[in-house]
Amino acid sequence: MGWIVLGREIQGVIFDLDGVLCSTDEFHYLAWKATADELGVPFDRDSNNRLRGVSRMESLELILEGRGGDTSLSLAEKLHIADEKNARYRDSLSSLTPDDTSIEVVATLNALRTRGLKLAIGSSSKNTPLILERLALTPYFDAIADGNMIQRSKPDPEVFTLAAAKLGLSPMNCLVVEDAVSGAEAAHAGGFLAVCVGDAATKQAGDVNLTTLSGIVEL
Repeated sequence: MGWIVLGREIQGVIFDLDGVLCSTDEFHYLAWKATADELGVPFDRDSNNRLRGVSRMESLELILEGRGGDTSLSLAEKLHIADEKNARYRDSLSSLTPDDTSIEVVATLNALRTRGLKLAIGSSSKNTPLILERLALTPYFDAIADGNMIQRSKPDPEVFTLAAAKLGLSPMNCLVVEDAVSGAEAAHAGGFLAVCVGDAATKQAGDVNLTTLSGIVEL
């Protein structure tokens, strides 16, 4: 018998990355703010919250709504703008070190592995491998599914169903840990239980809503 949560036998835990295991939100905000400034679009931290869990190109489309859904930009121009934003963001990631990984995150991952659970990452970010490497978190995970491997971002469940498949598990036997409402919606769409922290927990978007990540160990 595995770990029973809300009547399900849980054998694996799939984590979103940014906002759950680490926080590079400020880096994203500053990179998107610079992009929005160049486009002449108003952009603040509330605007940035709309982009949580959303792919890079979809985020750009949301920003362009500030120009009345500007259709004058070609796909090539949009790709160039998105690439410039990502270059700014990746430059800022160079400042990350293992010291930026919280004690709570490490303790939680160790506790779950001790229970024999399989662990995976399910993130829409194409920078997932770099972030995990910079934070020295890669060895904790049995599988990684990220934005380099999927066609559809959250709230589509593709990244989570891919992560579960890589673990060799059914969605019924996996928890998804998310901080974004769109991520919780993706988990539910894929048949997963959603455990939420942060903004998604505040909005009661999960099947379980926690005030701390370590609370997952007590489920």
